[in-house]
Amino acid sequence: MEGAYRREAGGGILSEGNTSMAMMEIHKIINANLTVVPVEGEGAGCLEHQLRLWENSSTTQNFWLLFGGTSASMAVSLPPTLGLSSAPDEIQHPHRKFSEWKFKLFRVRSFEKAPEEAQTEKKDSSEEKPSLEQSPAVLDKPGGQKPVPIQPAVRVHPKFSKKSCGDGKAREKAIHQANLRRFCRICGSFLKMDEHNRRYPVHGPVDAKTQGLLRKKEKRATSWPDLIARVFRIDVRADVDSIHPTEFCRNCWSIMYRKFSGVPCEAYFPRNAVIEWHPHTPSCDICHAARRGLKRKRHPSDVQLSRKLKTVLDRSRQARQRKRRVQARISSKEVMEKITNCSMIHLSTKLLAVDFPAHFVKSISCQICKHILADPVETSCKHVFCRICILRCLKVMGSYCPSCRYPCFPTDLETPVKSFLSILNSLLVKCPAKECNEEVSLEKYNHHVSSHKETKETLVHINKGGRPRQHLLSLTRRAQKHRLRELKLQVKAFADKEEGGDVKSVCLTLFLLALRARNEHRQADELEALMQGRGSDLQPAVCLAIRVNTFLSCSQYHKMYRTVKAITGRQIFQPLHALRNAEKVLLPGYYPFEWQPPLKNVSSSTGVGIIDGLSGLSSSVDDYPVDTIAKRFRYDAALVSALMDMEEDILEGMRSQDLDDYLPGPFTVVVKESCDGMGDVSEKHGSGPAVPEKAVRFSFTVMKITIACGSQNIKVFEEAKPNSELCCKPLCLMLADESDHETLTAILSPLIAEREAMKSSELMLEMGGILRMFKFIFRGTGYDEKLVREVEGLEASGSVYICTLCDATRLEASQNLVFHSITRSHAENLERYEVWRSNPYHESVEELRDRVKGVSAKPFIETVPSIDALHCDIGNAAEFYKIFQLEIGEVYKHPNASKEERKRWQATLDKHLRKKMNLKPIMRMNGNFARKLMTKETVEAVCELIPSEERHKALRELMDLYLKMKPVWRSSCPAKECPESLCQYSFNSQRFAELLSTKFKYRYEGKITNYFHKTLAHVPEIIERDGSIGAWASEGNESGNKLFRRFRKMNARQSKCYEMEDVLKHHWLYTSKYLQKFMNAHNALKNSGFTVSSKATPGDPLGIEASLESQDSMEF
Repeated sequence: MEGAYRREAGGGILSEGNTSMAMMEIHKIINANLTVVPVEGEGAGCLEHQLRLWENSSTTQNFWLLFGGTSASMAVSLPPTLGLSSAPDEIQHPHRKFSEWKFKLFRVRSFEKAPEEAQTEKKDSSEEKPSLEQSPAVLDKPGGQKPVPIQPAVRVHPKFSKKSCGDGKAREKAIHQANLRRFCRICGSFLKMDEHNRRYPVHGPVDAKTQGLLRKKEKRATSWPDLIARVFRIDVRADVDSIHPTEFCRNCWSIMYRKFSGVPCEAYFPRNAVIEWHPHTPSCDICHAARRGLKRKRHPSDVQLSRKLKTVLDRSRQARQRKRRVQARISSKEVMEKITNCSMIHLSTKLLAVDFPAHFVKSISCQICKHILADPVETSCKHVFCRICILRCLKVMGSYCPSCRYPCFPTDLETPVKSFLSILNSLLVKCPAKECNEEVSLEKYNHHVSSHKETKETLVHINKGGRPRQHLLSLTRRAQKHRLRELKLQVKAFADKEEGGDVKSVCLTLFLLALRARNEHRQADELEALMQGRGSDLQPAVCLAIRVNTFLSCSQYHKMYRTVKAITGRQIFQPLHALRNAEKVLLPGYYPFEWQPPLKNVSSSTGVGIIDGLSGLSSSVDDYPVDTIAKRFRYDAALVSALMDMEEDILEGMRSQDLDDYLPGPFTVVVKESCDGMGDVSEKHGSGPAVPEKAVRFSFTVMKITIACGSQNIKVFEEAKPNSELCCKPLCLMLADESDHETLTAILSPLIAEREAMKSSELMLEMGGILRMFKFIFRGTGYDEKLVREVEGLEASGSVYICTLCDATRLEASQNLVFHSITRSHAENLERYEVWRSNPYHESVEELRDRVKGVSAKPFIETVPSIDALHCDIGNAAEFYKIFQLEIGEVYKHPNASKEERKRWQATLDKHLRKKMNLKPIMRMNGNFARKLMTKETVEAVCELIPSEERHKALRELMDLYLKMKPVWRSSCPAKECPESLCQYSFNSQRFAELLSTKFKYRYEGKITNYFHKTLAHVPEIIERDGSIGAWASEGNESGNKLFRRFRKMNARQSKCYEMEDVLKHHWLYTSKYLQKFMNAHNALKNSGFTVSSKATPGDPLGIEASLESQDSMEF
């Protein structure tokens, strides 16, 4: 303390000498009985409010104390009888604890006061309750007299007066900031309106529930500022705590959550404009609203009476709210009808020719104007309106749906599904003309109305003289030109006068300003980039098609993306994360579906992507393939993805057959299954022994889709190229040997179990907005002979039992080359395996083998007895290659030739064929060599090495017969492609068999090859049963072998497990018909003569400016 201060009321002086003694006494009294707090109120920082005179009497001692400190422990509170409440924490100045010494007021009550006086003083204080902010200090008179206010006379040091004024301003700012915390940053409403007091920080990370939703929807935003900017278009990153609130309410959180979840909600944004926040001023609305909201505390009233009053008030309040809500709904409907005012341009539901039910009429009428829908659009909450009505309501009433008040913007409007539009356009309406009583469909109403030129009552869809009937974007180009003719002339006149005739720049600028005004900044940025010459980028699906079809790895594509962007300054290609998002729509596990009845032993979840090939198999020590790597899709999810990929083809096929788009089915889908080993797929790196790494692929092809219409099945889709690798979709990839029966059984058993479960169930899938029903027929025909013997449990191809279709032995087949029938089946093979396993008749090995006809293992995949056309052609070509060698060596004369002589014959044949036919020798017969070998030119070249003319004639006839029979089993539809060869097949096969048994008896006496037997004996029966052999062959799966190697090289990784996943994923995308359309358009553009311009300008270094302009005219 510096100096001494005079206390006029008490008459005493608190001098410099007795300061310490007085302080000690005061602290004793405070610690014994009382608490001390700083004064609360607007003037708490001013010295006049802090310095008060205290009461002084014979029984009480009152002191004025000037006390300060920086520690929080020195803040103590007064008793509640003094009428002084402690200040809330949020209005305390942030630097209060670390400020300089300040004056504070303390009231000290002595223990020497008499009990009667204490009670009297307590009553007076409870009745009056004077606050320190509202009245000056008073002196309590003994005996219950009314206290007399006394005006203090205090001399204040100038230093303390300046500090107190500055502290008062800081206190006002702190109070303003505390009041800001009561409001929502987004909508400006009070946060206390939520009964659970739920609030969220504006600048913090999102909560767990929202984070889970964003991860599910694959959104990248992780903080509230990003979500607020995306939903409400409010930038909160530059907020200041002294100006803007730091939290937002539960209602705004619900809007953001429902916006990303896509579920309708009753929460709506209460304002159309963005709330503006301003700094604190003396006339601040926020602070005045907070002051007006403060109320004095009252005495607690009677409990029973208060409950009755509360019940009455609640009921009356609810009644008023209910009445107000009904009135608001009625008034809003009237306002919307006045806004639209479309009675002269929209058709009334009274004009419907058929008396439909009320709910159907409501579904085809606009929810705003109650007329028949005209140019209908659908909101994100699935409500349908006329386009012109909803656009006007959104502009006037606010950005929410008029039916459910869900947030809705003009950019969210979409066209309904085609099936709904077809039903709407097929409705019959009455012509409103008086003289006309015709009933026409809504689609043809416009044409019909044009015949009534003099009738004024007729409504026209496009009213040329007044308000437009349809929205501008839904019109044809010619109608758009007609409607905008006057505006076009005005813009052209302005451009000629102000911009030198640049109409394009004027129109683009107008469009850009319109987008900016509607806060559609993303589209505005794209348009601005186009105006500045940077151009628009390609769609992610186009970039994905380019990457998959050109076999670019991630690093190669990213390098191309960065190079093009750096050179041209334009983002033509999409980044990799955009491609990954586009992949998810095309891969299995994206679309929801349902099976009726549910599949047995198969999960009902639909979001299943790539899974382990051994999932669904119970692992055991004996038969579990530990070292095998297998990746696959779940069979039902893969079929759903394939059907959705062909959605446009299916609907187009229904329209081509004059069927309605909304037919639910049932559809019958015929699926061809293929499985084949790919041989050694190991990568040869470095030196050392080559370790073989064999792989197997299981795939399927959707061959045909029919729909039941009445008593007949109408075909709506048929695969045009069933043997192409583009339609053979991979289902399972495994690094295993196809000859390993145990491993193959373990991996394919879960997949076969899923197929068997789907045979007895029906798929319910939403396609084109309609829930449709699909049934599946599986035909396992795409297996070569080696794999058929493996999965059906038969002996190897060198067995005595030569055929997989009949029970004939090799000797029986050589004696009877033509007359055999198909006798084997999967069920019969299972029965024979049980006989082989149990030996119920106790026979010897030879007798038991003859009984089961070569079945020696358990069949685990059902196959359709058929011929693999590709391997049949290759096997027959290998046999002809052997016949050519034997004819060169004249084995018909000298049957006992040595091994060296036979090698010399082969070398002679290879050298001659390379010279004449340009056929290079190969170690193993393949399809390309077989096609070139089986020609008449090859026979003529071989005849040059054979001296006998008789053998020439036999060879030519043998080759001629074979070339006549070959199209029958190679063509996809022999009845259409080669009907003459099909009719002559029986005669040609018998003549071919006769030549083998006579002219070439030296080779086919007592023996015959497997493929010659199938070609001569079983082709006509299979053609009669299936209609084709070549269409059901495994050639598509064989063509995919090279794709496996290319995709494996493209996705080379350290882990083979992840490598197999990438290979399976990209192989599936390669077969997507959706991506193939982009590549077909690209190939058509390239074949039409489009090339990159070699004359590159400085602004367009790659010369792709013209390519993008021409690309805009194409419909990818």
